[in-house]
Amino acid sequence: MINLKTNFMGLELKNPVIAGSSGLTNTIDNIRQLAEHGAGAVVLKSIFEEQIRFETDKLLASENENIVRWKSAFESIVEKRSYDYAEALDYMSNYAREHTLNDYLKFISEAKKSVDIPVIASINCISAYDWSFFARRIQEAGADALELNVYVLPSNPLKDGQENEQIYFDVIREVKKHVSVPVSLKIGYYFSGLSKKVIELSNTGISSLVLFNRPYSPDIDIEKMEISSANILSTPAEYSHTLRWVGILSGRLGCQIAASTGIHDAETAIRNILAGADVVQVASALYRNGFSQIEKIVGGIENWMNTHHYASIDQFRGKMSQKNMENPSVFERVQFMKLYSKIE
Repeated sequence: MINLKTNFMGLELKNPVIAGSSGLTNTIDNIRQLAEHGAGAVVLKSIFEEQIRFETDKLLASENENIVRWKSAFESIVEKRSYDYAEALDYMSNYAREHTLNDYLKFISEAKKSVDIPVIASINCISAYDWSFFARRIQEAGADALELNVYVLPSNPLKDGQENEQIYFDVIREVKKHVSVPVSLKIGYYFSGLSKKVIELSNTGISSLVLFNRPYSPDIDIEKMEISSANILSTPAEYSHTLRWVGILSGRLGCQIAASTGIHDAETAIRNILAGADVVQVASALYRNGFSQIEKIVGGIENWMNTHHYASIDQFRGKMSQKNMENPSVFERVQFMKLYSKIE
């Protein structure tokens, strides 16, 4: 009897395949279909920090125009009661972010009522901007867990690695103060010392780390002379980067691991679990092949387990991690070697 059940962040999943946050997890109908096709859990489309900031700024800009007109007519009153203006700004800012957040909260609540699998909310943030407030409200809406998607591009030459990396710790600290649901951190690989920093992050009280998020990448249209987007969807070949770091970090972290990026089929999912991943997240594979790809991945894992006489996921998870390898250097070698590439 094959048992695909997996305990992830304290949540019981019927299998280790999670529908990752994307435009496909942005409607109730899609979430129902993902559950019907066998997803172990679903990560909702992220609510973006920039989205909240933009809507707040837009409302404030509109109201500022009115305030300028009012001030010309009632300048003395405005100056005498300047504290009212500050309070008005606070009120309008709160109204704008509440309006955006309320839509997301309603979405979480409806998703929870629509499916019987764990629903994980997602916040895409680039700073510690008041996420404690949003995180608390998301928990109250019924989310089973919260994924913090943080990606700090170290592009500012005036900031060193420590300044950039401190943002991750600041966000986690603020959010953990206000929520009790499991928190997952989705990160990129731009760290001055990836292994050391990831281990430190894993010991902050988070329940899992998602390795890795896939950022927007720019391209150049040489005919239109415009900046465009490049390679929006991952390719199957991209799994190897994630596999390397899952294998290196497995057994060394204070939290669980979710493997993400380049996972398009059952074979790649199995490889990452063998390397030490507790679950895998899929998104691009669903864009390319439809929601039925989840069934194929889950079925492929089950068939492989049956062929290799594994009754549960736990029996082979991490079996091929660096800690369990006779020659651990195979995960760290970065120079081309014919021995392993089989190319003469």
